Amino acid sequence: MSVPLLKIGAVLSTMAMVTNWMSQTLPSLVGLNGTTISRAGTSERIVSALYPSPEEGWQIYSSAQDADGKCICTVVAPAQNMCNRDPRSRQLRQLMEKVQNITQSMEVLDLRTYRDLQYVRDTENLMKTVDGKLKTASENPRSLNPKSFQELKDKVTQLLPLLPVLEQYKADARMILRLREEVRNLSLVLMAIQEEMGAYDYEELRQRVLLLETRLHSCMQKLGCGKLTGVSNPITVRASGSRFGSWMTDTMIPSSDNRVWSMDGYFKGRRVLEYRTMNDFMKGQNFVQHLLPHPWAGTGHVVYNGSLYYNKYQSNILIKYHFRSRSVLVQRSLSGAGYNNTFPYSWGGSSDIDLMADENGLWAVYTTIPNAGNIVISRLEPQSLEVLQTWDTGFPKRSAGESFMICGTLYVTNSHLAGAKIYFAYYTNTSTYEYTDIPFHNQYSHISMMDYNPRERVLYTWNNGHQVLYNVTLFQVIKTAED
Repeated sequence: MSVPLLKIGAVLSTMAMVTNWMSQTLPSLVGLNGTTISRAGTSERIVSALYPSPEEGWQIYSSAQDADGKCICTVVAPAQNMCNRDPRSRQLRQLMEKVQNITQSMEVLDLRTYRDLQYVRDTENLMKTVDGKLKTASENPRSLNPKSFQELKDKVTQLLPLLPVLEQYKADARMILRLREEVRNLSLVLMAIQEEMGAYDYEELRQRVLLLETRLHSCMQKLGCGKLTGVSNPITVRASGSRFGSWMTDTMIPSSDNRVWSMDGYFKGRRVLEYRTMNDFMKGQNFVQHLLPHPWAGTGHVVYNGSLYYNKYQSNILIKYHFRSRSVLVQRSLSGAGYNNTFPYSWGGSSDIDLMADENGLWAVYTTIPNAGNIVISRLEPQSLEVLQTWDTGFPKRSAGESFMICGTLYVTNSHLAGAKIYFAYYTNTSTYEYTDIPFHNQYSHISMMDYNPRERVLYTWNNGHQVLYNVTLFQVIKTAED
């Protein structure tokens, strides 16, 4: 009994030492504490190269003074993470993945050892009985009659299943040696990387990032809004659903709500999928379903302060649906607004009424017969859906591919197909307009939804069954306190 128990103790002791060494030593080898590893090493932060998380904010590209002494601050939404393309960073990620694989192997060994240990404990009494009979037979051979011999033989037969367990222990011990060698190799590689990069590179980088964030927040407090001057290359987040649809996060500022909502199709739909985080949306996991009491029309929906605002099917009625209470809080007719493909965007799809939000609040973009099919903008009161103010842009809605609001300005694309660009801008603060020429890459050639999120400073689009993001560049001249 003592021999197998000693083997079990050796295996468990080795596993405990290796696991403890990995948890305490690996982070310090690369100059990272646990907090930093969790930020840079988790799948969610790796995904942030595709999707800029809200806490990362905007980036300051330049900060200078012009000839008149005014402070000029150029700010854009986060670009793709350049550090992910660094060879040393990639090597670190590969090493962390290998450490994770080793950890999983250790967990399997631990589970198997625990299970087999229980089996050995269960057979301990049987082994003591056999040991006692053997001692009796050795001290008094005459006492071993045929009946006693048969009993001893049966007991030994019952112990035979223990042999494969002991063989497994031998195999596990060899695996422990291999894992220990792999960990030793990992340690050497990580130490080499540490020597190359320097022990304090990460801390220095972190301090620089904090300094940049401080400058950024200071600039953002002065900046607030700006004029759209550019749109980034598309960032495909996921491919799901049909050709038409919409997806969104809450547009309310400020908000800590990280949920994502998806609504597939453009008419008679009632099913809204709610994902816990953007990472869950990308993986298609951790979601709940809302079944709306009334079907929707078009894809011009928006989530604002925890409620979904949408156009009721075959009507010009606007509905405010509260997600947490799963109830309709208010519904109101948008007087005179066309519906049911009377004045849609160029792609059709019952897109007569387009609801959206920006830094200034909630908006409705639509047309009426008295306005001869030209785009009308109305600012809405979020609680009652009452129209607060209306503007006639003079731009024909059927000539527009999509539109979105940024800082009280409506930007209109000239097509929903490949080659589209942002062609027209209407400024509600001055009731003036201008024609623009801001290109963007329509990667999948059929946009059926395009909305700006002021909290994240990105454009959300549904492009031929793909959910795509665009970063935007806004420009604003800021006067300093001395001006």
